[in-house]
Amino acid sequence: MHRVNDATVDLREAIFAYARTRLNYEPAPLDNTASPELLWQQAGQTITEDGLGGLEALKIFEQVLAPATISTDHPGYLSFIPCAPTEASKLFDLVVSASGIYGGSWLEGAGAVYAENQVLSWLAKEAGLPAESGGVFVQGGTLGNLSALVAARENYRQQLLKSGQPLPNRFAVACSSEAHSSLKTAARVMDIDLLPIPVAADGRIGHAEVSAMLTTKPSGLFAIVATGGTTNFGIVDRLDEIGQLAKAHNLWFHVDGAYGLAGMLSPLTRNLFAGLELADSFIVDPHKWLFAPFDACALIYRNPEIARAAHAQHGEYLDTLTDSGDFNPSDYAINLTRRPRGLPLWFSLATHGVATYREAVTKNIELAKFARDEIVKRDFLTLVREPELSVVVFERNGWTLADYEAWSDRLLNNQIAFVVPSSHAGRPNARFAIVNPLTSQELIVDILNSMEDK
Repeated sequence: MHRVNDATVDLREAIFAYARTRLNYEPAPLDNTASPELLWQQAGQTITEDGLGGLEALKIFEQVLAPATISTDHPGYLSFIPCAPTEASKLFDLVVSASGIYGGSWLEGAGAVYAENQVLSWLAKEAGLPAESGGVFVQGGTLGNLSALVAARENYRQQLLKSGQPLPNRFAVACSSEAHSSLKTAARVMDIDLLPIPVAADGRIGHAEVSAMLTTKPSGLFAIVATGGTTNFGIVDRLDEIGQLAKAHNLWFHVDGAYGLAGMLSPLTRNLFAGLELADSFIVDPHKWLFAPFDACALIYRNPEIARAAHAQHGEYLDTLTDSGDFNPSDYAINLTRRPRGLPLWFSLATHGVATYREAVTKNIELAKFARDEIVKRDFLTLVREPELSVVVFERNGWTLADYEAWSDRLLNNQIAFVVPSSHAGRPNARFAIVNPLTSQELIVDILNSMEDK
């Protein structure tokens, strides 16, 4: 299967040619989605006893499967949270895949772990955490939040045991009522209670909201989660106020910055992240707004030893690693085998420099402000909330959900943009999530103008 022969050389060159074609697109094709019935009709059964051969399988992917897969790095992909990796990061993702590198232990992947740790140290420094902070790149924000909260609960449990206090019947975590759905998942997996804190009129929580929750603080509350840029609106909670309250009540302070924490790099929004330096842990997803490929979440702890105590796996076959005293990334999250998924970001940062990243993030924030100004100019549109980072939410007056869906389908079918309807407080709306430096003012204007008529 792995022997190099004429067929594998031909396949290798064909794949390099296809990758080169993809990288040369300016921009990548937006493409579309497809039904299972259509894909069966066009691709048929691809897994067979004898195999199709590499060239035939590549042909099916190139001609059938790839066009049925929407490109998240297209400038018009403005739904959910897009992914707009730099060319340097995409190229190095090829290198990582071609290299067979293991990123779980220092013994096997010292060079890769060294590079990843430099990125994590840079992020910790930007956040204002101490030099001894550290962590690991995991698959995504859901796993990052879960791993941080598992470490926080174990730390709290150990504190209770050492002080001779009884363990609570139920553990609990508090967060904003507009926090990401991954926290509900984490609570369900951990079998703990999740306490939603009602937000203020501006969509965030701060001293008043958290203080009100703490008046009826359950005995098992061990952490407060603040959001550094909500997915739906890009709103940053009052991190300084929440962090101070968390410290006063001996609670772990975690910041979910999966989408928005990259905003700390821009001078336009740096002030919103005051208080981040108080965090016991935080996450940020480079595949969201740090221009890296899927999938990567940077999970960082103020005190990594707490995480290692909670997550390090033990077994006779692992003793040579766990007893070594080395920094093994697998010890800091719910993972063992891991790809060094932080390397594409490392290579891009090393290539372009941090200043280029600051400029790109700032450009997205400025484009969001431009979109906001264009929305308020049009009497058929209503801004739902002032944008804070690079998410802009607005309504087309008089439209139902069906109208939004028909408009969204037209944009995609015409290969202009991918903007799916969203909603807030039971009302449908449209939402731009701008994380691609190639998204232009002209495109924003064209999309808004397309809403004037049904």
